[in-house]
Amino acid sequence: MNNPIENLNKIFDNRIRLGIMSALMVNEEVNFNELKELLNITDGNLASHIKSLEENGAIKVYKGFVGKKTNTTYSVTKAGEKAFRAHIDALEKMIRLSK
Repeated sequence: MNNPIENLNKIFDNRIRLGIMSALMVNEEVNFNELKELLNITDGNLASHIKSLEENGAIKVYKGFVGKKTNTTYSVTKAGEKAFRAHIDALEKMIRLSK
């Protein structure tokens, strides 16, 4: 039988990256300030986790403007969605097995 722990994805094992991905899975896109407020973290902390997710192909970054202010939004990629769903499925299997 396949061990569910083998299907966990290290990129999602951090609570902040888990939170970012969770927010993006239920919203088409979320901007930087919304994520920062939702997760209650600093700019630098959020930026480093965003960078990690982007480098791993889990999210897409869109930079634009609202008026004269910069506006950066994020969305989940197809590959990111697939990987995150597999990660959540593995967590659920681990929980069921431990009962």
